[in-house]
Amino acid sequence: MNSQELSAALRELGLQRGDIVLLHSSFISLGEFEGGPEAVVEAFLHVLGPKGTLLAPVFGDLGILTSVVRQHPKAVVSTAPVGTLAAIGAKAKEICEDHWKAETAHGEGTPFLKLADLGGYVCLLGVDQDRNTTLHSAEALLRLPYLGTATSKFTAPNGKRLTKVWKYYPGPHRDFIGLDHYFLESGIMTKQRIGNAEVRLLKARDMIDLCLEIGQNDPAFALCDNPNCEACVRQRADIFAHRIKTQESFRLSASSRLAGRYVPEIIDNLKANGLSAVELDFLRGRSAVSLPVDKLTGVVAEFAAAGITVSALRAPAIPADIDRMLATIRDAGISRIILPFPYFEDTLNKIIGTGMSVSFVNTGQATVDIVRMITNIRKKLSCNCSFTFNPKNFVLANESPFLYSWRVGRFIKTIVQLDILDASWDTVSTDLACGNAEIKELVSIMRCHNFSGWFTLGGGGSYPGSLKDAVRAFTNLLDTI
Repeated sequence: MNSQELSAALRELGLQRGDIVLLHSSFISLGEFEGGPEAVVEAFLHVLGPKGTLLAPVFGDLGILTSVVRQHPKAVVSTAPVGTLAAIGAKAKEICEDHWKAETAHGEGTPFLKLADLGGYVCLLGVDQDRNTTLHSAEALLRLPYLGTATSKFTAPNGKRLTKVWKYYPGPHRDFIGLDHYFLESGIMTKQRIGNAEVRLLKARDMIDLCLEIGQNDPAFALCDNPNCEACVRQRADIFAHRIKTQESFRLSASSRLAGRYVPEIIDNLKANGLSAVELDFLRGRSAVSLPVDKLTGVVAEFAAAGITVSALRAPAIPADIDRMLATIRDAGISRIILPFPYFEDTLNKIIGTGMSVSFVNTGQATVDIVRMITNIRKKLSCNCSFTFNPKNFVLANESPFLYSWRVGRFIKTIVQLDILDASWDTVSTDLACGNAEIKELVSIMRCHNFSGWFTLGGGGSYPGSLKDAVRAFTNLLDTI
């Protein structure tokens, strides 16, 4: 193949004089080419003409054609150490200047957005969407939760040595390849074979706008679905955590039993699923209440060091040595304890004396009995006793948790936690919204009240799956309310 044939093919692809195009390329994909990589660049410049502009990414080893563009005697290189582009042509200076002043590497004020604003194209010659850097512009404009920062030191055009933090910087992995079909199906991309290379051409603005539309509905649109891709698993977790923090009034935790057996495993699983709080019920198959004070204190400290809050400690039963249990929990720095009904007044008095917050959970009692016990506690002990609502255990009491228990008990006045569990009438644990615990209705009404307490995945019971399964089911539940 020669430059004349390439020029004709580029015109057939859709490029013409005066156009601006950002080229991502693999020279070897063309096959045998007369004149080498220099002739390829000259063919592009010939098609674009004196009023056109050719750009190429030069922020790493991205192929020989990018090197040819950068080393061209008329090349202008953007003034930023990240997302750097080189340009040749009429708009080269306009596009590349002041890149270093931008807040991000790929967003507003960068050559990538200037390319789009000027009606420019992205051309992928022998490479796929994985090399399409302009897709990072859509991520930056969306300010997606998984984006991080990058710090670099460089010399600005004014000669000053600067240290700059670039916001909304992309992470290690994307599934940009998976976006290809959107571009084809929407008609914004043309594709044809030139030499041995498959070549794609897209209007940058149309491409960014389509990604913005998709990304507003699905923040994970650019991430892969591979469960073994640690990078994308973590980035999806960041999206979920951001959703809970910014769109919901409730706080979300998971029981330690659901999250794992050992503290490091629990921490990893919580973070991989976007959670930053844990309720301590069981560790290594033992009740957390049974741990000696030094062990429990160490556990709490280990969680804190990892950025994990202990939302509460749940006791499966009120132990005979209540004084030791309370001292252990207090010394470990845990401020809230969940105890099962029924209660004993002397036990409650001891808890109140520690200044610890106490919440009682139903364990199979009828609603009328729960209401009576809460009323008695408040009257006799002048205690602001709170309630942890376990819908699965109301099913065990043969009650409809929402249609009867919630409404008759008027628990909105006392509830501080909803255990996120489900079960059928025959007491078999089920996936969320697949049993008779009316968990969807409960979550919905509590969201309507802007409930600010805890929703705890797997709280007070066993979940028929992993923490990942529970988060998936809970996310689906939220999406359908």
